[in-house]
Amino acid sequence: MKKRWVILLLCVFFLASLVGYAVKLLKEDDKPKVVVVLNELNTQYWNIIKAGAEKGFRDFGIDGQVIATRDGFVEEQNRVLETVLKEKPDVLIVSPTLSSNIPILKEFDEHHIPVLLVDTDAPLANKTAYIGTDNFELGKKAGELLASGLQPGDEVAFIFSDGDLIHPVFSERIKGAKFSLEDAGIKIDKFNLNDVGSRIATETVTLPNELLSVKKVMTTILRKHPNIKGVFALNDIRALSALEVIKEHGYNMPVMGADGTSDMVELIEDGTLNSTIAQNPYDMGYISVETALKVIKGEKVAKNIDTGIDIITKDNAKLKLDFLKQLLR
Repeated sequence: MKKRWVILLLCVFFLASLVGYAVKLLKEDDKPKVVVVLNELNTQYWNIIKAGAEKGFRDFGIDGQVIATRDGFVEEQNRVLETVLKEKPDVLIVSPTLSSNIPILKEFDEHHIPVLLVDTDAPLANKTAYIGTDNFELGKKAGELLASGLQPGDEVAFIFSDGDLIHPVFSERIKGAKFSLEDAGIKIDKFNLNDVGSRIATETVTLPNELLSVKKVMTTILRKHPNIKGVFALNDIRALSALEVIKEHGYNMPVMGADGTSDMVELIEDGTLNSTIAQNPYDMGYISVETALKVIKGEKVAKNIDTGIDIITKDNAKLKLDFLKQLLR
């Protein structure tokens, strides 16, 4: 009799364990599935977005994945998106490389998979939402900051490539910065990479996106255009390359980036620069996942979700730097 009770108890225990395991698997299968596709993960900026998204996965109980292309080329991103489409996630979060991504993104809509755009907006007719920076406002604020350390009539150089003129992020930053600088009476100079010695009386510096070219053009600017008093570089990577050349030549002038990465913030803390503009890539990643969950639940979300802009100065540089170091360690 006692033996039968032992066997019965073992059977009950086994069945309870089996049911518990099955419930656990069922709960995991019930988790919403969200895929995030980013341009690349070779720079700090995109890794901060990734960290924000992964924190969102944990906080909101989402079965999530962050994928990135190796080189940031549109063809590779399209191949990645084709693979993701076959997996049929509940929501796609993507930072589109160019408008060339639009055809494959339309396919997600045709399969009733909501598409959230993060960091980079695009003219996708049925996008669910854009989560990121108002880049015209960022350019405008950057122009104001740059102008605050200059005098009316001073000249500044813009550093960007021809491709930036049609890129939805950079083109808006250019427009915003131009608006503020011209309003403050600052002259914006243009240099052609193929003929950097000839002076053209308007607006930009053009160059390929490679950092060696940034250094080459910055060197030419310092040598042939000594009246330049400041630089707007569109992002932190280019700004840091321009600063390297400026320091090598013994100059001291404000250089404006846009991302608020740790290397840039360190220059504020040590007094090399007075201020910089910072996006909030961590918030972009986190809020995009939070928004994805709202969409899955059938809640209405705003078409444009502005993740804000921070102005980094000596007063708040250490706080920002501590946050970035903790985030990326």
